[in-house]
Amino acid sequence: MNVLSTNFDLIIKAIPMKMKNLNSNIVIVLLFIALCLNSCGTTKNAIYFDEPSSMLINYQKAGLEPIIQSNDLLSIVVSSVNPEAAEIFNSSRNSNAQSSTNAGNTTRVSGYLVDQDGYINFPILGQIKAAGISKKELREEITGQLVSKKLLLSPIVEIRYLNYKVSILGEVKNPSVLNVPSEKISLLEALGMAGDITIYGRRDNVTLIREENGVKKIIKLNLTTNEIFNSPYYYLQSNDIIYVQPNGAKVASSTGTKDWIPVILSGISLTIIALVNL
Repeated sequence: MNVLSTNFDLIIKAIPMKMKNLNSNIVIVLLFIALCLNSCGTTKNAIYFDEPSSMLINYQKAGLEPIIQSNDLLSIVVSSVNPEAAEIFNSSRNSNAQSSTNAGNTTRVSGYLVDQDGYINFPILGQIKAAGISKKELREEITGQLVSKKLLLSPIVEIRYLNYKVSILGEVKNPSVLNVPSEKISLLEALGMAGDITIYGRRDNVTLIREENGVKKIIKLNLTTNEIFNSPYYYLQSNDIIYVQPNGAKVASSTGTKDWIPVILSGISLTIIALVNL
């Protein structure tokens, strides 16, 4: 910016003396080019929801509940009117599995690990298919088997994720892996927990990577419009990955292109001064 100010000072001093002999449109055009080259980005690219109108948003609750995937770690607790009879189904809570924290530490937590084939090994009932269905569907499956096999009277099954997490990468203040105890988080909440997108991040081209049934999906999201609130990807699922791309200014600064800007501005300034003094 200091280079630009210095060059413009020279231009302003030279223009009044010979302005009558020069088409002012030339000066305007050249100054406009200089400003465009010097600008690192526009305000529009640095803000969210760039739409003046208000809107009401109705989202469907259906589909918000995440689908269980292989390698998910589940807490399954069974209770009944007969606590002693239900205790055998909770014995696996004494088994442990490894889990990593944000600080990089490794802890051991109890739960059912969904294997590569999508099954959990449940006491008495044996292997139960868990991957590809929701917690509600798995809860109904376990409850149904307990009742149909007359193992418990009025059983209550509670299921929670023990490793619900999302990863935030790219142009955010604090790239990290976020643990989500509430099992519900929106894209904007996740970005906020990562310190928000930096001034060098592209808000109009945020990438979401999601795996469903063994297939990875890559979705492009635009945070500069209100349409993001109607997107089925507004709420994240466990193991989602968010990547924020750098904008042109960041790429230019990292590749050395920005070093040419003062040279280009100086050339334009000299050209304008020469034209003015013709």
